[in-house]
Amino acid sequence: MSLGFLTLGLGIIGTVLPGIPTTMPIILAAFFFSKSSQRFDDWMLNHKLFGPLVRDWRAGVGFSARAKAIAITAIAITFTITVVWAVDVTAVRIGLVVLAMGITAYILWLPTKQVRSLH
Repeated sequence: MSLGFLTLGLGIIGTVLPGIPTTMPIILAAFFFSKSSQRFDDWMLNHKLFGPLVRDWRAGVGFSARAKAIAITAIAITFTITVVWAVDVTAVRIGLVVLAMGITAYILWLPTKQVRSLH
């Protein structure tokens, strides 16, 4: 349950601060709560903001194209800032670039939720 609250806190911070991830910490929090607390698992599933994300993930329908675009943009911005201004070691820079590419590839690999048209 502690890991659920920790990752939930990170996800909430991510909803407020640009560049901090939101989606995966929320998914992780839901996973941890599903294993430790029926009460908090139900709360996550019924939450106005987080509920649809968690339900879609569990149903295997993926993320919206918009959510994927936001995530990839945040990764590009934060990793670029880190690599260019915060890290001086070439090996660490290369590792961060490879990590960013891996995370981006994973996001692109995940299913994209189909938006139903009104017609």
